[in-house]
Amino acid sequence: MALAAEFGTLASMLTSEQLQGLGEAELRALAQGLLAQITERDGLIAERDAEIALRQAQLTQADGEILMKDRKLVWSEARIDQLTHEIAVLKRWKFGARSEQLDATQKSLLDETVDADIAAIELELELFRTKPLPSAPQHPKRAPLPAHLPRTSFHHEPACTTCRCGCELKRIGEDVSEKLDYTPGVFTVERHVRGKWACAKCVTLIQAPVPAQVIDKGMPTAGLLAQVLVVKYADHMPLYRQESIFARAGMPLARSTLAEWVGVCGVQLQPLVDALKQGDPEPQRAARRRDAGGDAHAGQEEDAQGLPVGILPRCL
Repeated sequence: MALAAEFGTLASMLTSEQLQGLGEAELRALAQGLLAQITERDGLIAERDAEIALRQAQLTQADGEILMKDRKLVWSEARIDQLTHEIAVLKRWKFGARSEQLDATQKSLLDETVDADIAAIELELELFRTKPLPSAPQHPKRAPLPAHLPRTSFHHEPACTTCRCGCELKRIGEDVSEKLDYTPGVFTVERHVRGKWACAKCVTLIQAPVPAQVIDKGMPTAGLLAQVLVVKYADHMPLYRQESIFARAGMPLARSTLAEWVGVCGVQLQPLVDALKQGDPEPQRAARRRDAGGDAHAGQEEDAQGLPVGILPRCL
């Protein structure tokens, strides 16, 4: 590079008379130096062009990401407005004068469906909101599970009790969370005990992660939720009847609580429902039957709400 620059400087300083006085070897060396300088400049230009092309590609990619985020934001805002409107409509149905015209059984079924849909929509709104709404500190309102229920403890400890500094961790305490489980006719309590292990040298605290739950910080286990959903949709037993069954088993559960569980489970199970719809050809066959003039649910049993058996309502 230095030699090429030297030849370039020398060539710019020579006059035509001086060039004519150069010998064949000197002219050949001068030409080679000029060619090397041209090649070097071409390389620098190519590098700069490649850098410019790379930056343009990055800018194009960034513009595309911004456009996608803008579209997603617009869709999310529209979805939030739609869900907010649905909540308002459901609350008018629940607390409006029209619901007072129904008899007790009809009102119970309506309240169950409305409560489940409200819980599902509220969970969807929480998932759409990027920033949590400011709220006052909430203190636990749930009463402890009855002491007479049988309990089974599950201990969750770290896989390794040796600190990164090489010292042995010491158990200094534990966190206990209780989940309500149910087998037909019997309520039990699952005690999840997570020990706290600390290092006295480097002040490190290690604890096993919280086991995954269908409802975060919720009381029911997956087994209890499955019981409520299967009995409601497969056995066609309304929540107010399940409420009385649970009360006889020794654990009163409010109907509004059961409806909230149903709504939240509907949102959590939606990805599974979508996957089953994509892999099951039955919806396509049903659509072809409808197009051919036939009933997609011909000969299929219907439940008390007029829904075909196996077809879940909005919340699922």
